[in-house]
Amino acid sequence: MVKEISDRPTPPRRRSPFRTIRARAAALLVLAAALPAQRAELEQHIKRLTLPNGLDVMVVENHAVPLVTIEADVKNGSFTQSPEFSGLSHLYEHMFFKANQAYPNPDDFVARASELGAEFNGTTTEERVNYYLTVPADSIAGAMTFLADALIRPLFRQDELERERQVVIGEYDRNESNPFFTFTTAMGKALWTTAWSRKNPLGERSVIESTTPAKMHAIQQRYYVPNNTAIIVTGDVTPDKAFALARGTFSAWQKAPDPFVVDPVPPIPPLTHDTAVVVEQPIGGTVVLMLQWQGPSAGQDPASTYAADVFSDVLNQPGSRFQRKLVDSGLFQSISVNYYTQNHVGPITIEGETTPEKLQRAIAALNAELASVTSAGYFSAEELRGTKQNRIVGTELSLERASGFAHQLGFWWAVTGLDYFYGYVDTMAKQTPSDLIHYATTYIIGKPHVLGVLLSPDAERLLKLTPAMLIELDMPGTRP
Repeated sequence: MVKEISDRPTPPRRRSPFRTIRARAAALLVLAAALPAQRAELEQHIKRLTLPNGLDVMVVENHAVPLVTIEADVKNGSFTQSPEFSGLSHLYEHMFFKANQAYPNPDDFVARASELGAEFNGTTTEERVNYYLTVPADSIAGAMTFLADALIRPLFRQDELERERQVVIGEYDRNESNPFFTFTTAMGKALWTTAWSRKNPLGERSVIESTTPAKMHAIQQRYYVPNNTAIIVTGDVTPDKAFALARGTFSAWQKAPDPFVVDPVPPIPPLTHDTAVVVEQPIGGTVVLMLQWQGPSAGQDPASTYAADVFSDVLNQPGSRFQRKLVDSGLFQSISVNYYTQNHVGPITIEGETTPEKLQRAIAALNAELASVTSAGYFSAEELRGTKQNRIVGTELSLERASGFAHQLGFWWAVTGLDYFYGYVDTMAKQTPSDLIHYATTYIIGKPHVLGVLLSPDAERLLKLTPAMLIELDMPGTRP
């Protein structure tokens, strides 16, 4: 959901305290060859304070432009959703920008945002919901109070809930009209089985249509508490000023029981066998092939999450053996590998695009290539070095854009914790070919997975493909 309220021109850019992005990147490419420690760099820029009520406050000072972003991150999202709450963390996000005790009338919130010159937004993912305001630097005090009123004192008016429910249903309808959404939903249900509600931020239509203000209050009382929330302030502000404002604004917010002690998140049930999915949608002459595995948990196996990112980065490089064998050969038009970091089991996804005529050969070639990743010399030292350098540069350059860095920092705070984030580049830089092979054999090679194909009705008539046939075509090198 996007809501922007601003009639002010973009402020003139002031000189950054950092070097220019281009000069900084060039310098970092040189430094990256030595793989410098990044923890100290991040800890230097990120100042942190925890209030007595458990609220984490983080400040990243950057005086490049006279703007400040204030973000609230809450450890909520679909991972907290039992089936009867499926989609309600997302609906709550929409209701956040509505009436509260300080602004009780429907138009009051928007009017006050306009007075502050604010652009505001929120997002819901599996393990984090965030809300942020970007305002002129001289509006920071008012903006922090404005955010606190929405966090702590929502009203959940029935009339606003009815209207916002229709907005969310509209999002649902738009997604359902997308052929790829139908495909990824079928894949997700097969991969996560009974835990689907905890991996589906959009949720279920019937739950969204029938929810009540009481359920919104239940979410607030359990998850929207200071000891489950972080406030991140980035931009044209000093840490001392931001911390003083946070103390004055949030200290009276009362600590509550740990929501994950009161209501523990159940473990994701492991996938026990291979599954095939065939989805027909009007997508033209192409065929989309997708494989998914249940990957590592950042909480249970953090070491493998670092290897997973390097593994994906290396295989995605245009000149990698993986790309040469599968794309340069003409079997796939494109193919990518991804691991999505999550505390409660992240998915591993390989997604490729081919043609109906090449599908069987493409599956066989992908099978052979995955079976080869454990062979000696598959991952070269030069490939790993280049991947690590890119990660270092990307991490450093993210500091240059204050608002974007706030979102990144909030995600890692919620999903993995800051210690993981601080040490990410340093630990990633230590990954070896053996680490990548260990990851592949632990989570991919010989492990249960979901194989899916998205194709047009015409292609389906040509291939007469069924899930049972797809299992027969499946990859013996990756089956248990």
